[in-house]
Amino acid sequence: MSYEILLALTGFAFVSSITPGPNNLMLMASGANFGFRRTVPHMLGIGIGFTLMIFLVGMGLAQVFDAFPVLHTILKIASVAYLCWLAWKIAHSGTPKEQGAGPKPLTFLQAAAFQWVNPKAWTMALTAITIYAPDRSVWAIGAVALAFGAVNLPSVSTWTVLGQQMKRVLTNPSRLRAFNWTMATLLMATLWPALA
Repeated sequence: MSYEILLALTGFAFVSSITPGPNNLMLMASGANFGFRRTVPHMLGIGIGFTLMIFLVGMGLAQVFDAFPVLHTILKIASVAYLCWLAWKIAHSGTPKEQGAGPKPLTFLQAAAFQWVNPKAWTMALTAITIYAPDRSVWAIGAVALAFGAVNLPSVSTWTVLGQQMKRVLTNPSRLRAFNWTMATLLMATLWPALA
């Protein structure tokens, strides 16, 4: 992989990782509701889970979906159901005092598993592999996965910090509730490209 291609890949990884999508909206809500430290497992789950997803897609998982088109429909249904559940969970988050034993931030494994039903993650993975590893060599696929791994964590951390900073404004329970419902609505809006 040439320096120019690596630079373009890194740019693509940054732009696609930093722009709004289900992961980033959930991290902003988690940062606002639970703080940065409690959201770290969620961030690591996204970074490591997505890096692994890119590698597996590049190694042939995309061909399975081409061979069995019904899997696209199953993935779409699972994506919609899981995003609806996550939106409900975000909408019903409360202040730490209200939460008690209630809502908790996503765990590492939950966040890693979410990558497999995240429509934006699939689009990013398939596009990255198609453009930057067209020969499907292990080295090219590994380079794409590592580029995303290196860029993703700092990018998603930005959204968590943004949510944590918003916590200062969201000290009023009604404002926090409005924020959570807004984040849940925006998360549901990310389904539009998958359903259109």
